[in-house]
Amino acid sequence: MYKCAIVLAAGEGKRMNSNTPKMLHKVCGKEMINHVIDTIRSADIETIDVVIGRGAEKVKKATEDRKISYSLQEEQLGTGHAVMCAKEFLAGHKGTVAIFVGDGPLITETTVRELLDYHEKGKFKATILTSTMNDPGKYGRIIRSHIGEVEKIVEFKDCNPYELAVKEINSGMYCFNIEELLSSLDKLNNNNAQREYYLTDVIGILKNQGFKVGAFDVPIEEITAVNSKVELADAELIMKARINRKHMENGVTIMDPNNTYIDWSVIIGKDTIIYPGNILQGTTIIKENCVLYQNNRIVDSIIQNGVSVQSSVIIESQVGEETTVGPYAYIRPESIIGKHARIGDFVEIKKSTIGDNTKVSHLTYIGDAEVGSGCNFGCGTVVVNYDGKSKFKTIIGNNTFIGCNANLVSPVKINDNAYIAAGSTITNEVPKNALAIARARQVNIENWVVRKGHSK
Repeated sequence: MYKCAIVLAAGEGKRMNSNTPKMLHKVCGKEMINHVIDTIRSADIETIDVVIGRGAEKVKKATEDRKISYSLQEEQLGTGHAVMCAKEFLAGHKGTVAIFVGDGPLITETTVRELLDYHEKGKFKATILTSTMNDPGKYGRIIRSHIGEVEKIVEFKDCNPYELAVKEINSGMYCFNIEELLSSLDKLNNNNAQREYYLTDVIGILKNQGFKVGAFDVPIEEITAVNSKVELADAELIMKARINRKHMENGVTIMDPNNTYIDWSVIIGKDTIIYPGNILQGTTIIKENCVLYQNNRIVDSIIQNGVSVQSSVIIESQVGEETTVGPYAYIRPESIIGKHARIGDFVEIKKSTIGDNTKVSHLTYIGDAEVGSGCNFGCGTVVVNYDGKSKFKTIIGNNTFIGCNANLVSPVKINDNAYIAAGSTITNEVPKNALAIARARQVNIENWVVRKGHSK
């Protein structure tokens, strides 16, 4: 049977108090609308239409790689009107359309599949996704008959005392028989206080025609919509817990899940240990047997097996096997760190390659450089890669030893097995096996302090 989906994403989201369209606010690193689209597609619904309105161009740009279609709701005249705007998307099809909301990122693949299965097996013309709450608040109520069949949806403001006591609420998400939905949309009117067309009225139209309407009850967190920054934070907590649980089930040790922040797209290998305060973002891959000590931020990077990182930042870079990083290291984009290397405290590496077994232990800056294997950088070394206008490259061979407080002024080449004396400023090529000393000869002026009157 043909299946498709409509995602309602035209709302303005005034309560978000933001210049960003509501649907584009991120939960665990992904826009809410893309969470919904990806979940629908994971449930084997390939044909998806998004109804856009406020911020339409921004929403299209954020979703353009999802291979979906769009319907425009120029005026926001209610949920029924939003679906009317997608009539062209539905026209000529027979089967089932599922309708979801773009600000409901917590719906799961399992729920989408079970909703469709329930709808089709029950031979319903419409099925409402519902939830049961102890305190339903201002949600619309699902009113059932004495034999449990859905009779109607009653908006909060229209509920009588009996209906207010009902705990099953409407999520605003549905499945419909496409032909019956299109027919019912033609019968909608806006004879109400808000002068809007309500999708909930379609349920009444179908019931009046004698059709069966189902209701599929799921946990409240699955249907929770995000309408404010407070609710966005609540959704983030729920999604974060799901993500962390998935990684733990796959063999990752997370010492404190409440204080570990992992984006939806991050991949982590088994037997990796993650301490509190880690923030793992984007397309990051952490392989097996790593130890991420406290307070790291790793973004769009690949961390190979057996790496340990402590209190450091790694962005758009790669770190090789059995390497240690930190504490307080900063590895900037386009850096590649080799195997068994040591990147120590207060080291900054920018757009550079560091060879295997090289040690950069502390207080060093390396920018725009190719560093060989087996090298040692003394404390306070600076690769001087910028002259105020342009960046230049430094090449350092294998097994070089660079003394403390050396400056390597780019462009410059240090060949294999060379030594740089402490305190040197190197501006010319250093040959293989050479010792380079570039500093003034020490001069001691006897009794200078006394003559200047500084002695005590």
